[in-house]
Amino acid sequence: MASITLNNIKKTYEDGVTVIENLNLEIKDKEFIILVGPSGCGKSTTLRMIAGLEEISDGELKIGDKIVNNVSPKDRDIAMVFQSYALYPHMSVYKNMAFGLKNRKVPKEEIDKKVMAAAKMLDIESYLNRKPRALSGGQRQRVALGRAMVREPSVFLLDEPLSNLDAKLRTEMRSRISMLHKQLGTTFVYVTHDQTEAMTMGDRIVVMKDGVVQQFDTPQMLYNHPKNMFVAGFIGSPQMNFIDCMVKRKGENYFLSFGNYEIVLPNRMNDYLVMYDNKEVVFGVRPEDLSIVKGKDEVNSFDLYVDIAEMTGADYYLYGTFNDKKIIANVPSNNNIKSDKKYKFKIDIDRIHIFDKINERLICD
Repeated sequence: MASITLNNIKKTYEDGVTVIENLNLEIKDKEFIILVGPSGCGKSTTLRMIAGLEEISDGELKIGDKIVNNVSPKDRDIAMVFQSYALYPHMSVYKNMAFGLKNRKVPKEEIDKKVMAAAKMLDIESYLNRKPRALSGGQRQRVALGRAMVREPSVFLLDEPLSNLDAKLRTEMRSRISMLHKQLGTTFVYVTHDQTEAMTMGDRIVVMKDGVVQQFDTPQMLYNHPKNMFVAGFIGSPQMNFIDCMVKRKGENYFLSFGNYEIVLPNRMNDYLVMYDNKEVVFGVRPEDLSIVKGKDEVNSFDLYVDIAEMTGADYYLYGTFNDKKIIANVPSNNNIKSDKKYKFKIDIDRIHIFDKINERLICD
C-alpha cells in the first residue's frame, strides 16, 4: 500500500493559465481522501496529476517513498475509475475485468481467481457474461470498480464515479464504495463536487477553491469548525446563513448587533473579539441551529418573514429574507408552519461562527 505526498505542486497549461499554484498534501497509507469543491477548482486536475495523466509543471509528487513526476501511469501502481465507466462495449463483463491482467501476461488461472473474487465482493457474479449495454448505470460502475480491483493497486483514484447515477443508486454506491475501501485496506483518493458524498465517505476532506486548498480536515472539523466563509458555506446542506452585523461591548459582555436585534455572545469568545469592538463582522449560523420560538419572546431571537415553507418529510426548509440576505431555517415538521407568515426564530449561540468581513477568515466559533 502507499501514502501520497504532494510538495509545492504547480500546474500551468501551455496557454499560460495556472490552475494550481502551490499545492501541498500528505495523504496517509490506507486513508480515504475526498477532493471536493466547485467546478474548475482544480480537484480533477490534481487527481490526474497523481495518476500521471497530467504533467506536473513544478513541485514533487511521491507515491510511497518513490518520486513519480516522470513515471508513466502504468508504472505508478494505481488504478483509476472514471465518471464515464470507460468499459469496452464489445467485451463481456468478465473480459472487461480481465483485460488489464491479460495484457500483463498474468496466468489464466490467476486471472479467473481474481475476477471471480472481485465479482463476488461487488455482487456482479450473475452479470459476467453480459455486455455493458445490458447493464444499468450502477452495475456498469461496479464493473469499472471490479476492473480496478483485480489489479490490486496501491492507490485507487476515483473521478466523480457516481455523478451519472440517479439519487437512489448514488446512495447505494456510496455505501458500497465505503465498504470496499474497508475490505481492501487500500489508499483511496476520490473526486466529487457533491459535499454529501464527501461528508459521508471520507476519512479526511480536501476543500478546494481556485486551485487552493481552503481546509484539509475530518468531516466533523469541517462542519463544526470551518476555517473561512467559503468552507462554511460549501459544507452543509442547506448551506450556512451569513448575516452582516456589528460587534458591541457592554461591560464584560460582547454582543452582535444586526437590524433591531442583538444577540449575547458566550464569554469564551471575549478574547477573540477585543480587536473587533465597534467593527463589522459576519456571523454564520446553520439552518438546523435556528428554532421556532413558541410563546413569549426569548433572548437571542429575531423575526423572519417566511416566503416559502418546503415540507421534506421529517423537516421543513423555511426560506425568508432578512436585511436583503436570504435566510434558511431547518425545523422539525411537527411545527405547524405556513408560507407568507412571520415567525420568531431563536439562535443557538453555542453553534454560531464569527468571520472577519474583509478576509472572510474565522474569528471564533
